Amino acid sequence: MRIDWQVPVPADDGLVLRADVYRPDDDGTYPAIVSYGPYAKGLAFQEGYGPQWEKMVAENPDVAEGTSARYACWEVADPEKWVPHGYACVRVDSRGAGASPGTIDVWSPREARDLAECIEWAAAQPWCNGKVGLSGISYYAMNQWHVAALHPPHLAAMIPWEGAADFYRDVTHHGGIPCDFVANWYKRQVTTVQYGLGSRSAVNPNTGEHVAGPQNPDEELDDAELSRNRADLGEEVRARPLDGPWYRDRSADWERVTVPFLSSANWGGQGLHPRGNFEAFTQAASEQKWLEVHGAEHWTHYYTDYGLDLQRRFFDHFLRDIDNGWAATAPVRLNIRHPGERFELRDEREWPLARTRWTRAYLDAESLSLRTSAPPVAPASVSYQALGDGVSFTLPAFDEPTELTGPMAARIFVSSSTDDADLFCVVRVLNPEGAEVTFQGALDPNTPVAQGWLRASHRRLDPSRSLPYRPYHPHDASEFLVPGEVVALDVEIWPTCIVVPAGYRVVLSVRGTDYSYEGPLSPFAQTFHYANRGVGPFTHLTDRPSDRYGGDVTIHTGADYPSYLLLPVIPSADESS
Repeated sequence: MRIDWQVPVPADDGLVLRADVYRPDDDGTYPAIVSYGPYAKGLAFQEGYGPQWEKMVAENPDVAEGTSARYACWEVADPEKWVPHGYACVRVDSRGAGASPGTIDVWSPREARDLAECIEWAAAQPWCNGKVGLSGISYYAMNQWHVAALHPPHLAAMIPWEGAADFYRDVTHHGGIPCDFVANWYKRQVTTVQYGLGSRSAVNPNTGEHVAGPQNPDEELDDAELSRNRADLGEEVRARPLDGPWYRDRSADWERVTVPFLSSANWGGQGLHPRGNFEAFTQAASEQKWLEVHGAEHWTHYYTDYGLDLQRRFFDHFLRDIDNGWAATAPVRLNIRHPGERFELRDEREWPLARTRWTRAYLDAESLSLRTSAPPVAPASVSYQALGDGVSFTLPAFDEPTELTGPMAARIFVSSSTDDADLFCVVRVLNPEGAEVTFQGALDPNTPVAQGWLRASHRRLDPSRSLPYRPYHPHDASEFLVPGEVVALDVEIWPTCIVVPAGYRVVLSVRGTDYSYEGPLSPFAQTFHYANRGVGPFTHLTDRPSDRYGGDVTIHTGADYPSYLLLPVIPSADESS
C-alpha cells in the first residue's frame, strides 16, 4: 500500500484542504472512496475512541482480522480492508479541522461544495479510474446527502451508514423539542481537533505529526482566534427554535438525490441516525437504492465482515463494473430483532412492508391499558406532572410471538394546565416477570424499543406530507394551547423492529421528560461518556422553563377522544400464506 500524507486539495475559493491518500502500490487505476469530515484524519481510532474500539474488537474479532489497524480512524473506511481489494481511500480533513485551515461551519453549504471539489479532484488523479464513491458513518454519511444534491459528475455511488438527513427533525429538535446533543458533541469531538491547536492536539502514530495543524508552533492560534475560526453551533441552534432556511441548507433535498446508494440504518439509533436512512429510501429520487437495517453500536457493523461484504459487493458493482449479482439484491435487508440481542436476516421488497397489519392499540385512561379491539366508550382521563415520569399503558401479554417492524405513530388527546407541553412517547417491552427488555442502541447500551417526541405547540400537521404511520409537522410556528382545552397530538415514533415473545407485554409510556432506564449498567455503560440511561447524549433538558412546560398534563380517552398507538404488526409466514 502506498500512502501519500497531507496531499493538497484546492477548494474553489483558494483555500487548500489536506488529504491522506491510501492506494495500491502500482501504476494501475482504481476507484476512490472519499470521506470529508471534522474528526482529524490522523487521529487513531484506538486513541480518540478507545472504549468503542476495545468493545467492538472484543465482541467482533473479525474486525481486527486482515488489518494491523495502524490506519484505523473513527467512522471511515479502514484502508487495509479496502486497498488490497482494488480501491484507493481518500480522507480529507474538512475546512477548519485537522490539517485543513479555515473556519468550521459543520454541514454547511460551503462544506458540501468542498466535498464536491474533493470528489472531482480524486477523479482527476492519474491513479483513479474516474469513479468515486462516498462512504462513512454519521457525519461522513450525513454530508453525502448534501453533496449528492450538487451532482458532482464523477460521484458514482455512495454508502451513507447511519446518517441523519433532516437537521431540524433528526438532529437538533425532536418533535420540536430542543435536543442537547449538537452543542455537547461539537465541544467534545470537533473543537478538540480544530486547526490551530497544533501541539495541543494528539499525535498521528504513523507520522509523528500533530493531528491538528499547524505543525509550526509559532503559527498556532490562541483561544480567541480559535473561537473566531468556528461557528458557535449551540448558539446558532438556540437562536432558531423553528424550522427554516438555515436548517434546510443543512438537510437533504430528496428530489435532487439521484445517485445510487446503499442506506444503512440502526434499529437502536433513536435520537439521531435511523430516521434519515429510512426517509432516504422512501423519499430520494434515486432509481437504484437499497436499505439495510441492523443492531449493535452504530460504528460496529461498518467494520465487521457482515458489513464489509455488503459494502464491497455494492461498490464492486458500481465502481468497478464487476458482474457480481448485486443488481438482483433485494432492495431491503432487515436484521429482525429478538430479545437478547438476537437477529435474523431477512430480505424484503419494500419499506414499510406491504403486508403490515396496521393495528391501533387504544389507550384506556381508567385501567391504564391498551386494547386492540375498539376504543373504550366511557370517557376517562389521567393526569401526570408535566416534567415528570408520566403514565404507562399496557397491552395484555401476547399469546404467541408477534413481530412489530416498521414506523409507529400515536394520536393522543391531551390538555395542559399551561399553554404548552412536551410529550415523550416511549414504546417498551416487559418480560413475564415485569422486567424491561432493552437493547444495545447506536450509542446507549440500554435503549428501549422505540421513541417519539412532540411539543404540543408544534402539533399542526402538513397534510401533503403526513402519512397515517408517519405524521409530518412543519415546525414553522408555535401555536400555544389554551389551558384546559383538549387537543389531538399526532406523534411520530421512529421506525423499529422487535419480535415480542409469547407472554411478553408492550407498554406505551407517555412522559414529560426523557426515558430513564432503571436497571443495572454494564461496565461499558458506566464508563462511556455518551451512555445515559436509555437515551445516550440525546437528552432534552434545556429551554424548557417550568412556567410553560411544568404544571400538569391530562390524557383523555373514550369515544370522543380515541387516543391510540399505531403498531406495525407483521403477520407470520403461516398467516401471510
